[in-house]
Amino acid sequence: MPTILVADDSIAVRKVAERLLTEAGLGVTLAANGEEALAYLAKERPDVVVSDVIMPDKSGYEVCAFVRGNSTLAATPVLLISGIVNDDVTKQAESCRADGILKKPFQGTSLKDKVLELLAKRQHQAQAPAPKSIPRQAASAIGAADTGSRAINEQLAASPQTAFQLKDIEDQLRSERARTESLSKRVAELEVQAGRANELARLLQTERKRVAELEATLHAERETAAQLVQQLTTLEQAAPRAEQLEEMLAAEQRKGREIAQRLHEIEQGATKVQEIEALLATERDRNRLLTHRVSESEQVAENATKRFEEMVRKLGDIAGLASQLGNGKGRS
Repeated sequence: MPTILVADDSIAVRKVAERLLTEAGLGVTLAANGEEALAYLAKERPDVVVSDVIMPDKSGYEVCAFVRGNSTLAATPVLLISGIVNDDVTKQAESCRADGILKKPFQGTSLKDKVLELLAKRQHQAQAPAPKSIPRQAASAIGAADTGSRAINEQLAASPQTAFQLKDIEDQLRSERARTESLSKRVAELEVQAGRANELARLLQTERKRVAELEATLHAERETAAQLVQQLTTLEQAAPRAEQLEEMLAAEQRKGREIAQRLHEIEQGATKVQEIEALLATERDRNRLLTHRVSESEQVAENATKRFEEMVRKLGDIAGLASQLGNGKGRS
């Protein structure tokens, strides 16, 4: 029994091809893609290779080129099948030396007829040339066959009714064959449509799953964005307060520097007076305390103004003392 290798990535096309070729009495081996077809061809030698043109991994052109490049397979007929048959596809089929290209979905028994034609062609090429003279026994057999054929024709001529019945049966047979071909064509089309429907259903399920994943991702992104917006709002509300605290701290630092400068001047003018030294020591302690408080100004900013007024009053007293001391020194 001749073996036919059918390679196609569509399960519907593989089933239709298997049914059509099996009904013709042929053995069928199926491959779901080009890689499977090449793996099979590396070990086995089918009588005909039927391959789809467009497949995910290896194309039908590559499968055909593999057959032609293998010395043990080079004579194997290769039939390409394609959903689109145009000039470009035809040129590529000729380039890889395919034996033909057939459009799918298959019309009636077109696939079976083409495969049988390729098998007959291969068998004819493989047969040895016919001898020039017919042996005596073969001639006797041919003569006997001619005699039998003539006897049958004479009987049919002698029986017009039998000939009429045979003609009626032949007409019915042709009608049934036409009806069977029509039904086969319809079944093939329905199987291809069913395969396409299954593929579309699978793609739809995949897309629905992908949409669900995208919706979940979008929901998570929205929650993250809402949290960021809330954090940004909180930071924006806190920014003016931070600026105010920075300004107050800078003002306190400026006032501290001014006070330190004035105390330094007082220390230089009253180095010989014990009372002034005691007052200056006190002011130094107070200045250190003030400096410490300035470093903590973010926590005690509300009391800064009150402390400043107290320091101003004390500085006025100190300035008065310094003025009295200066006047006393001038008189002495």
